[in-house]
Amino acid sequence: MTTTNTDPAVADLLAFLKFPSVSTDPARAGDVRDCAGWVANKLRAIGLLAEVHDTAGHPVVLGRSTPHRADLPTVLIYGHYDVQPADPLDLWHTPPFEPRIENGVVFARGATDNKGQILAHIRGVEAALLGTSANGFPELPVNVIFLIEGEEEIGSPNLEPFLREHREELQCDVIAISDTTMVGTAIPTFTYCLRGLTALEVHVTGPAMDLHSGIFGGAVANPATALARLLASLHDADGHVAVAGFYDAVQPLADWEREAWKALPLNDEHALLALTGASATFGEAGFTSIERFSARPTAEINGFASGYQGEGSKTIIPAKASAKLTFRLVPDQDPAKIQALVTEHLFTHCPPGVKLDVVPGHSGRPYACDPHSAFGQAAQRALRHTFPGKEPALIREGGSIPIVTTFREVLGVETLLLGLALPDCRAHSPNENFPLANYFAGIRLNQVLLREIGATKR
Repeated sequence: MTTTNTDPAVADLLAFLKFPSVSTDPARAGDVRDCAGWVANKLRAIGLLAEVHDTAGHPVVLGRSTPHRADLPTVLIYGHYDVQPADPLDLWHTPPFEPRIENGVVFARGATDNKGQILAHIRGVEAALLGTSANGFPELPVNVIFLIEGEEEIGSPNLEPFLREHREELQCDVIAISDTTMVGTAIPTFTYCLRGLTALEVHVTGPAMDLHSGIFGGAVANPATALARLLASLHDADGHVAVAGFYDAVQPLADWEREAWKALPLNDEHALLALTGASATFGEAGFTSIERFSARPTAEINGFASGYQGEGSKTIIPAKASAKLTFRLVPDQDPAKIQALVTEHLFTHCPPGVKLDVVPGHSGRPYACDPHSAFGQAAQRALRHTFPGKEPALIREGGSIPIVTTFREVLGVETLLLGLALPDCRAHSPNENFPLANYFAGIRLNQVLLREIGATKR
């Protein structure tokens, strides 16, 4: 095991990962700001103009190549420097903000999501700038804008206002993001669709206080039991979401998609079970697992709380119960409509004797682009060059990056999603990791991507 490396690119990554830039934790606000300053200084060090912009929350870092050339396309590269909380700390093999390298893999919070991936783009631009043009000055084949925010992990609440305020200076021809996954080791992957999501909290209350279950059990409705019945009503026995109207806007998968996905590694049920540690797969009948987790809408219970949780037993009827729900959505599903349908379903199926309260949470719209567009083809050429002998996998991804739909609405351009993470990267989990091979592949990919976009007719 090693924790240091003499390669400057690796030293940069380790320094970046040491910042505990947890955007959701107010106690880490200073660390988040310090990390933003580090990013801005890095952009300046490679020859870009860079500024740290304050928002109502955490800062946004903007960097740009100069001078701007009107005859070249402009690429906006987006990423984020904030990270998820590291809890539970006891499951980390080593401290989450003391990055370590083991067998060519760096372990730290943010290694994959998103510090390793966005730094690969920064280092890629730096490598491109080391080349010289005919007149001896550093030159890029495109104009480059970096937009690196500090609130992605809390839903980017201040990024849309920032985009609208700075719309003119952010005008570009295409956006590139590496914040998605590859389907397997050394398999180049182009993601052309992301699921959206919408969140709800469900609160069920019963008696005014916890009651003795021996005295009152059987005479007073139990909120935990009521909520369990209510949540069970969200699915039928075959795994379909049982909310009326939930699938109305869902379009069938194209034949070429279903055929292409058959050969992908995660279409192997044994590989999926090995990756997840689950004992068996389960999901919506009529679809393969890869179709279920990437291209079909879902309803998930993310948390359930009620009653006594300490050692031993405490014989009570709890006064309340609550659950956190999220619904992953596919193109043409509207988060607001799904929230309304689910809320109606919950009130319709609420058992008697309890009070129900449904609190809407954050939402993000699904995103889809044409992988066969001119810029999509440029991205695939760059992937082929970076991973020779491998044909890019064209996939939908089950996760969500809500800001990409905002980019389309505000800036009027599409986004190229070129993931560098592996399925076992453990993003959002203990022992998050990122192979250095993928980091260096990302640096190479960035250089070729800029060249291919520069050669693409606008």
